[in-house]
Amino acid sequence: MVLALLLCGAVLLLVLVGLFVFGLRRRLIQRSGGTFDCSLRWDVRDAEEGEPDGKGWVYGVARYNGDRVDWFRVFSYAPRPRRTMERGRIEVLARRMPSGEEELALLSGQVVLGCALRGVRVELAMSEDALTGFLAWLEAAPPGQRVNVA
Repeated sequence: MVLALLLCGAVLLLVLVGLFVFGLRRRLIQRSGGTFDCSLRWDVRDAEEGEPDGKGWVYGVARYNGDRVDWFRVFSYAPRPRRTMERGRIEVLARRMPSGEEELALLSGQVVLGCALRGVRVELAMSEDALTGFLAWLEAAPPGQRVNVA
């Protein structure tokens, strides 16, 4: 009986430590400011097949970092960004509202921004306010940088 209680206590302690580290990571990412909730779908195929499905979306947090945006998975312990997108390499292709199963996969009120990044089609989903800031950040590139904002 004592061994079972000790084992349960150890498991509970591990879960609490894991949750604390998880929250601490999120706080450290947001510490430097310039963060926004941003779901990402990488290497999207052309939507010629009809209505897009909700598969492939990963919930994350993006952070402005000079001339790039660092994207972190929310449900991860990794201290480094999962993806890094440089301002000069982002080409905005289209903007649309989520449809079909995407409405269930994304947070409510998000807008989907279709982009090309080094020849890879990427979709970012963010709130209207975050989208306005993201497009303003893209357009605010230093002189001489190629920027394509649709």
